[in-house]
Amino acid sequence: MSTSQVKDYLTQLQTDIVSTIEQVDGKTFHRDQWDRPGGGGGISTVIEEGNVLERGGVNFSHVYGSGLPASATAARPELSGRSFEAMGVSLVLHPRNPYAPTVHMNVRYFEARKENADPVWWFGGGMDLTPYYGFEEDAIHFHQVCRDALQPFGSECYPRLKKWCDEYFFLKHRNEPRGIGGLFFDDWNQPDFATCFKMTQNVGNNFLSAYRPILEKRKDTPYGERERDFQAYRRGRYVEFNLVWDRGTLFGLQTGGRTESILMSLPPVVKWRYDWKPEAGSEESRLYTDFLIGKDWV
Repeated sequence: MSTSQVKDYLTQLQTDIVSTIEQVDGKTFHRDQWDRPGGGGGISTVIEEGNVLERGGVNFSHVYGSGLPASATAARPELSGRSFEAMGVSLVLHPRNPYAPTVHMNVRYFEARKENADPVWWFGGGMDLTPYYGFEEDAIHFHQVCRDALQPFGSECYPRLKKWCDEYFFLKHRNEPRGIGGLFFDDWNQPDFATCFKMTQNVGNNFLSAYRPILEKRKDTPYGERERDFQAYRRGRYVEFNLVWDRGTLFGLQTGGRTESILMSLPPVVKWRYDWKPEAGSEESRLYTDFLIGKDWV
């Protein structure tokens, strides 16, 4: 196995996902190739004001350099003084319809090298769902696909990565989950490269099975100003997480990544209100009481 095989897989994954989402939306993604000063670059594919998606991005990046920022080496001192190579596909899709959930997926590979030392490498990734109006059947379907994708790697794999996802995508300053989770893993290098790569592929390859049926089911649901207003309010939580807590956003900015590509995950229309709470018993309040609770869906 080699990094070139990982790169080939990731670029093909980006192409496959973009092609499928274009079929669902009916509008073409804008493709933007970019170079990173210091080493590497990527391909950003972005859709805005689509028929289904208000904004969506499916990005590939492959960056490398002679050293990592202090924030990375502070957490992992063994990386100090090493050159690095990082590549991945990261996507966020924000549908216009408030009944269709936002989704995030990422699969990535990292390697750090130093002369006369073994390379340090790992895989990471996951996918998670952020609904604005909850549907139990959607949550169950999404988590079933996540569970089935990990089943070849042991029955304990999905519960572990599901818990990891719930803990990671959590807004500590709000004391609430970002959404209903899915799966998440990082620093994954056991038992060997081939197995870790295969698990990462299983996550990426199952994304469309997890999300496309939900998007197609909800994209034409009638809605009004109230639903759009609540969607914009809840999108504010998405922005808060990505800018305050997300390690990938921080790593991308600190390593000189392309800002436009890193921040394409932010929704185009967002609102904040002072100390607002939904009316008790409303559909909006059900999101909090029935879905944002770290539930075991399967």
